[in-house]
Amino acid sequence: MQTILGALADQPLLLLFLVIGVGAVIGRLSFRGVSLGAVAVLFTAIAVTALGVHHGVTLAIPETLGFFGLVLFAFVTGITSGPNFFHALRTAYPVMLAVAVVLVLGAGTAVGLGRALGLEGQVVAGAFAGALTNTPALAAAGGTPEATVGYAVAYVFGVVGMLAAVALALRHRGTDRDTPSPVVDVSLRVERTDGPTVAGLRERHGGQLHFSRIRRDESGPAEPVAPGDVLRVGDVVTVVGPASVVSELTTELGHVSSHDLTADRRFLDFRRMTVSAPRLAGRTVAELGLEARFHATAARVRRGDVDMVATPDLVLQLGDRVRVVAPRARMSEVTAYFGDSARGLADINPAALGLGLLLGLLIGETPIPLPGGSTFAIGAAAGTLIVGLVMGRVGRIGPVVTALPYTASMVLSELGLLVFLAYAGTKAGSLILTAFASGEWVRILLLGAGITLVVAAATYVVMRRVFSMGGTRLSGVLGGAQTQPAILAFANGRTGHDPRVALGYALVYPTAMVVKILLAQVLGGL
Repeated sequence: MQTILGALADQPLLLLFLVIGVGAVIGRLSFRGVSLGAVAVLFTAIAVTALGVHHGVTLAIPETLGFFGLVLFAFVTGITSGPNFFHALRTAYPVMLAVAVVLVLGAGTAVGLGRALGLEGQVVAGAFAGALTNTPALAAAGGTPEATVGYAVAYVFGVVGMLAAVALALRHRGTDRDTPSPVVDVSLRVERTDGPTVAGLRERHGGQLHFSRIRRDESGPAEPVAPGDVLRVGDVVTVVGPASVVSELTTELGHVSSHDLTADRRFLDFRRMTVSAPRLAGRTVAELGLEARFHATAARVRRGDVDMVATPDLVLQLGDRVRVVAPRARMSEVTAYFGDSARGLADINPAALGLGLLLGLLIGETPIPLPGGSTFAIGAAAGTLIVGLVMGRVGRIGPVVTALPYTASMVLSELGLLVFLAYAGTKAGSLILTAFASGEWVRILLLGAGITLVVAAATYVVMRRVFSMGGTRLSGVLGGAQTQPAILAFANGRTGHDPRVALGYALVYPTAMVVKILLAQVLGGL
């Protein structure tokens, strides 16, 4: 054993891949339908490192490597969440404020319970950082040996306690009211006599509908639909959109036709095409100019496992699969225009990746002045997340594409997360036995558990009762409030990477990071 541990101590890469490999295997094990997923890497690293300490061998993964994994994960999470984040921000800022209030409640719990247990201020500040699994908060508290001991003892329950809260939230995901309505295409027969226009109907239903085909004559072929087209009695038109919105339109226009226009491929055909041409990435559907170029339209866009209506303002990313309706004779031209190559799925866009990470690191480490002459920094993780959100939303700046393909993003995110979890586990594992050697560890554990449970319970209750948030999105909010990638990984594994999880995480993460750092500074000075 000593020889093996010595080899791992001398070769950190061996340690990294051992922890990732063994942790991934453990994470796949299921007990009553529940598995840990990527978070098992964290606990494997803690166990292996603690074993090393027990045998007098120090095992560690270089801080730079773990730091790289964290910023890569945060940046790519921002990229994938960016398109939806700023839309949600207009209505969800009360959620961010609520999370800040809950964290203040957690700090109040730390002070009150810490004094009741007879713990000194630095230990309380460290336990607060560990209970909320936030290393920058530990640094803000002073990073003293006392604070570090408090951090190490409280950290593990900080992960386990919030995992339990996420598991509870996901038990109710079957009753989520914010579940996106599936995208459907339905052929409708028009019965209205007032001649509504296609553009008017789209505007009336919030731009969520796309009209892909129309047949005026019972025996004629289906034709593309233009925004200015007027619908007349007897027309059959194919509509693409969320099932709930299409149902409303059906009642408004007429009834579902027995003739499915998608089956009539004499003149118009449809095909899914992969966006692999770099010139199209970051462009909106309207900017493609499909109607003017090919007399064609885009009906749907599939990103990962999610179908979206191809609305004119939807920004395309490399790797998106677009369902195009076009004349049969022009289909090969349209295919060449999109590129339709698997390269679009794997292009990591090194320019955007490198420059985005650089800018995020600079923002994260920039000192922000506080009253009294002190300063704080939001940290590299928050900085890269914010830059990723902006770049994912913008999509393109002039000739430069700022987003990454969804598939490549998922790969980079998983890689960064695994590396960071392995590093975080070895960091905690190296301290855990030292912390338990302290006679105060029981009181510190009680304090940390109290803080974690208060924050988890308050976040859960407020989001469910006040904001009527569904369990899926709540699981992401809990992970973001805890600023803990392992929680996000667990929720993603349980939901199949439902986009609502990442959106909830990204929505509150920056706020939670800043508030925790400020509160830890206050606690460290008490």
